[in-house]
Amino acid sequence: MRITILSVGKVRQEFVLSGEREYLQRITSGLKVELLELGLDSPDSLSIDETREREATSIQRKTTNFDYLIALDERGKQVSSEAFKSVLEARMNAGSKHVCFLIGGAYGLAERIRQSASYVLSLSALTFPHQLTRLILVEQIYRAQTMMKGVGYHK
Repeated sequence: MRITILSVGKVRQEFVLSGEREYLQRITSGLKVELLELGLDSPDSLSIDETREREATSIQRKTTNFDYLIALDERGKQVSSEAFKSVLEARMNAGSKHVCFLIGGAYGLAERIRQSASYVLSLSALTFPHQLTRLILVEQIYRAQTMMKGVGYHK
């Protein structure tokens, strides 16, 4: 199964990029994970809603060919790592070929994006910068894969 992590904005912090590279290299057989950045800069003249809508239009252009969309949002369902693994396993067992995780910009995702998603997930009740959200998500995908394989990473 292919997984795309589609995020608004660019990651520039080397420690985040280094962490992502580490976990992406560890992810092996059965899963292919790619990162796709929408390098959108929002002019200060736009309101929060205008910024979200501009981002939503760009997201919708990129998400037409996915079997399953998972939006990351603070109001989404919080799950354990084991339950997250089950979400991915269920998609694999359902024959999904391409799953896309959506990470919004500084103001989150537009409501129309949340509503169009197949699943809305919250990684935590805490608020993270979208750059760290991406790193946490990649690590959780790796963790889920090790649990599926029975490898002793998850304790």
